[in-house]
Amino acid sequence: MLPLQFKEYKFRFKNSENKVQIFDVIRKKFVQLQPEEWVRQHVVHYLIEEKKYPISLINVEKQLTINNLKKRYDIVVFNTDGTIHILVECKAPQIKITQNTFDQIAQYNLQLNANYLMVTNGLQHLYCEMDFEKEKYTFLRKIPDFSR
Repeated sequence: MLPLQFKEYKFRFKNSENKVQIFDVIRKKFVQLQPEEWVRQHVVHYLIEEKKYPISLINVEKQLTINNLKKRYDIVVFNTDGTIHILVECKAPQIKITQNTFDQIAQYNLQLNANYLMVTNGLQHLYCEMDFEKEKYTFLRKIPDFSR
């Protein structure tokens, strides 16, 4: 797989039916290694190892319904009170981060109300903080570290 703009993390791999799988520490199972999954697993390790978010506050690939359409978010980090702190949208490295990509996560966030958004293809990362009162967002250099 392509090297990404993250530190090197230790991953567990296995082959199953001639397909490579990577262990997801959040879902506690091996999942098929696709380009988007490669990015998602790097973000999970980044959140845990660099930003110090507890595994118990991270959720991966859950379904939500927007305008009667079933969608899936990539990663959500919860606050300790159960509200959503960070919403992450992962794309495969060959997918460019565009306004459409950002619009997708913004649409998800209309329902989820995360304080921070992160969009990444593993090579380029965009972070922003939401201001719900002013109905706008501010781009940041990074997302905050975990704090109790």
